[in-house]
Formats: sequence, structure tokens, C-alpha cells
Amino acid sequence: MGFDFSLTDEHKMVQDTVHKLVRQFDSQHVEFRRQIFKEQVYPEALWKAFCDAGLMGCVIPEEYGGNGMGLLAMTLAFETLNSYGFGSPLFVITAMDATCILNHGSEELKQRFLPKIAQGELKLCYAHTEPDAGSNVFNTQTVAKREGDEYVISGQKVFITAPDICDYMLVVTRTSSFEDAVKAGNKSYGLSLFVVDLKSPGIEMQMLPLMGLEGSKQFALFFDNLRVPAENLVGEENLGAKIIFDSLNPERILAAGMAVGMVELMLQRATSYARERKVFGGKPIGAYQSISHPLAEVKIQQEAARLLTYRSAWAFDQGMPADVVGNYSNMAKLTSADNAIKAVDQAIETLGGYGFSEEYEIIHFWATARVLKTAPITREMILNFVAEHNLKLPRSY
Repeated sequence: MGFDFSLTDEHKMVQDTVHKLVRQFDSQHVEFRRQIFKEQVYPEALWKAFCDAGLMGCVIPEEYGGNGMGLLAMTLAFETLNSYGFGSPLFVITAMDATCILNHGSEELKQRFLPKIAQGELKLCYAHTEPDAGSNVFNTQTVAKREGDEYVISGQKVFITAPDICDYMLVVTRTSSFEDAVKAGNKSYGLSLFVVDLKSPGIEMQMLPLMGLEGSKQFALFFDNLRVPAENLVGEENLGAKIIFDSLNPERILAAGMAVGMVELMLQRATSYARERKVFGGKPIGAYQSISHPLAEVKIQQEAARLLTYRSAWAFDQGMPADVVGNYSNMAKLTSADNAIKAVDQAIETLGGYGFSEEYEIIHFWATARVLKTAPITREMILNFVAEHNLKLPRSY
């Protein structure tokens, strides 16, 4: 027996499905991308088509209204969607929240949320980052206190994607102080997650003028006496750290798939231009090695990133331990994001002045590719992880 790197018929069907659903909007592609990049609004028609095809149900088992094809199928679908320039963090975060509820939520939460997520009836966001707690989740200051059958949440979050158009959000809080956790010798103790209705009183949103998130806006959120039913707690109180790190893996995997798809689009745009554009001697510029070699390098790195991305999604579907999946997903995310930046840069270089023209659209992807280097986890934190866990080097923090 040996390795089999071929996709199954089911996986190929997922890719074909996305190609067909996107092509039905051929005449609207330019307008869709204008909405995504200029208005920061994701076309509802694309969201609905993606969900109607059952693709949001890939990470949800049949018993909860999904198809149970797995995260690899979802990654393939999202990669293909991004190869047309129609990616959105909304798909990534909603799928990530769905896997969190599936793997750690109560049966009641699963029954309430998963079927509607699978059908595309609910959009979810994720509230983790704070002004003093980004990569260091243990420094979370948002507090949730139990009062009878409710928890009362107070605090703030920042760089939260799309709460203005989502129905619910998954919120990371402290239900026990960090000082108490340190005294007990377990700094991961005291974190808890809640599913919060975004229509609840006690939530204030302040939009942040940021670029780079396709079809979505970012906000700072302020919680003041926000009351959440106790049954909306995901997992056990104070034991949310493991849930958080487990749930971040699908986000990184899908972000990697997003980058791989973006690279495909950049290569298509650059090579199409390079085959036709002639400057000196009647030869297309694609014949010059100063143009062709950098594009060839992007292609090679894309294949390496794709393999890492598929491997990480496969590991998640196999139910491997979170730290094993995290190892692959971190490597996939770093490799894919670095190559996405290179791909956009080289596409701009190939088109010259046209690369900066909004009419050719390539320049729109520059900010998105750069965001992927920093989010959902920074390149430096990934290198820290690999140095510590793979190379067994001491940590500096």
C-alpha cells in the first residue's frame, strides 16, 4: 500500500458544483467583485447559491441537517470559490463556529443551530480579540458572571468581522480570573465560550475603517450588561481554552484554502496577459524568463501549499488530536499566505501599470493577501509554534 493523493469522486463533485454555481452568474462577476471590494458587501445571491448547494453543510453531519462530507470538502469548495475572486471570511467564520458547536456544544445547542447553519439561514461571527488580548487569549478581560439562569457579559472586543450582518456570534470570555488560574497552576483555566444573539440589548458596535476583508466590515464591540441564557454556554464553564484552540484549526485551514484559490486567480490573470502582451521583437512577454520564472515559482509553491492545506483538513476529518491538526494547519496557513502575497505582487509586476488599475481588479487582492499573513494568526506566532513543538526549542514568551 502507498499514498493516494487523488481526490475522491465526491470531492471532484464538490469542485464541479462550485464551478457551475459561480458560472451561472457570469454576467454579474464584475459587479459582484465591485460590491465585495468597494462596498465591503458580500452578494447575498452568492451566499445563497453556495448554501443551497449544501456546501455550508459539509462540516455538519446528516443528523443535524448537513451532508457530513467533512472539512476537506469544505476547503475544496472554498478554494474553488476563491479562484473566481469571491471569497469571504463569512464562510470561514460561520463554518468554524459550526465545528465548535458540533464538537463541544450541548445537544440542545446542536439541534438549535446546526440545521439552520447548514441551510444558510444563520450567519455567525467570532469575538476573540481584545485590545490587550489578541494572540494571547489568556489575557482575555471580557467577563461573564453567572446570575441565576443567565450569564452577564461585560467587556470589549476589537477587529471583529461582520457582526453587522450576522445573526449570532461566538464570544470568548473569562468566568474565572487569570490571577486565580495562575495561583492554581493552570493559566488556561477560567475561559468560557458563549453563543450570543447579536440582537440582544447590551451590544454596541463601532465600525473600524479597515481594508482587506472581502465583502465584510470590521468592528469594535462593547458589552454592557449583556445577558445570555446559561444554556448558550459551549462546553463546560472555565474549560474553554481547549475548545478555543481546537476551534481555531478549521479557521486556519479554510484561510489557507482561501489563499490557494486566490493564487489560482492571480496566475490565471497574469499568464493570460503574458501570453498576449508583446513589447520587443514580437514575442509575448511570457517568453521572457524574468516574467515566466517568478510565475513558475508561484505555481510550485501553490502546489506545496495546497498539499499542506489538504493534509491539515484531512487530519481534522480523521479526528486527530488538536495539536496535531494545529501543526499542519499552522504550516498550511503560513505557506499559503506567503505565496498569496507573492502571487499578487507578481501579477501586478506582469501587468505593469495595468496591475494598479481597478479595471483589471488585481490591485484589490493586494490588501486581502496581506491580511492573510497576519490573520487569523500572525506569521510570527506560527513560527513560534513550529520552533517549540517541532524543533523542541525553548520559548521566549
